[in-house]
Amino acid sequence: MRILKYIALLLFLFLIGLSVFVSTQKGDYDVTVSKVIKNPRSIVFSYINDYKNWETFCSWIKEDNSYQFSYPGLTMGQGGSCSWTSSSSDGYIKTISAKENESIFQKMKNNEETSEVYWNFKDTLGGTKVTWRNKGKLDFMSKVKAFFSGGINRVVGGIYEKSLENLNATLDYEINTYSIKINGITTLPGGYYLKQYLHCKQKETERNVSILVSRMEYFFDKNKINANGKPFIIYHKYDRANNDVAFSVCMPVRDSVNVMPGSDIQSGKTASYTSLKTTLVGDYSHKQKAWKKALDFVAKNHLERNRSGQIIEVHKVGRKDVINPSKWVTEIYIPVYPKAIEVNEVSTTQESVTAEKPSEKESTSVNK
Repeated sequence: MRILKYIALLLFLFLIGLSVFVSTQKGDYDVTVSKVIKNPRSIVFSYINDYKNWETFCSWIKEDNSYQFSYPGLTMGQGGSCSWTSSSSDGYIKTISAKENESIFQKMKNNEETSEVYWNFKDTLGGTKVTWRNKGKLDFMSKVKAFFSGGINRVVGGIYEKSLENLNATLDYEINTYSIKINGITTLPGGYYLKQYLHCKQKETERNVSILVSRMEYFFDKNKINANGKPFIIYHKYDRANNDVAFSVCMPVRDSVNVMPGSDIQSGKTASYTSLKTTLVGDYSHKQKAWKKALDFVAKNHLERNRSGQIIEVHKVGRKDVINPSKWVTEIYIPVYPKAIEVNEVSTTQESVTAEKPSEKESTSVNK
């Protein structure tokens, strides 16, 4: 009995000593990991820059099914953010600054710990060198966990290294797997919608479309407005020569909606018209390939463009429906005058590509 008391006393003293030792250890940490991602810098930057994509590659998220994320209207670029809850943590991260294709600076809070997150992107042989740095301070429990796991550098560094491996595999498949199909002549029904208009440079179009789609979906959810379909984009102007694009991101509604004067949300209505339908299954980075294929089909089959109609993209399956870019579905409608086309001619115009490596120098626009 006395021996058991001694053992218990020694164990108690050991725990006290261990607690004192751990608590006096330096809590500051600065961990940096790097990896070459086998994709162009613009694609890698754009993917990491949007928090909605983090669920596809962050190892701590993929290994814990209890994570639940909340996304505001803006999830990419300066001011973008997201928050989460899980069985072990509650957290929040926000982008303080983002330099296109070069760097991202973020601030994160996980439970009671705060940290700074830095991303850097550089062209290198075979792809893009991504450097991920996390600088912060540990609380007591995190010090204990780090102590028994071999140190904070090993813990955080291992998590980040595995996440970058996931990112490489995700981009290799999810971004570069796509298919394009010419569906043929169809009638696009008209209807009411709410929209946000934007005028920008051509190279900024895709990023701005993604931002406004997220904002529009958030606006509908926040105000409990029922959408009557999927978000779509109306292109009012697409001048490649002058680097000039004007478009509206729209959400269909069942009936006409009165909008407050001065609001950046406006109402509108589309008419029904005949169009050539083309379907892209895959990431939005391949939309220009789909546009080119559709326009080539128009020219080859001597279809006459209906200039009074509106060029429309419908996000039939998007980020809100599924996180995997390879499963996104975009329908493209080019207004044309009715003309009979052989079914077998249409059915042979499907293009399917898996793990294609797009060149960063490849043209990203077509004359719409």
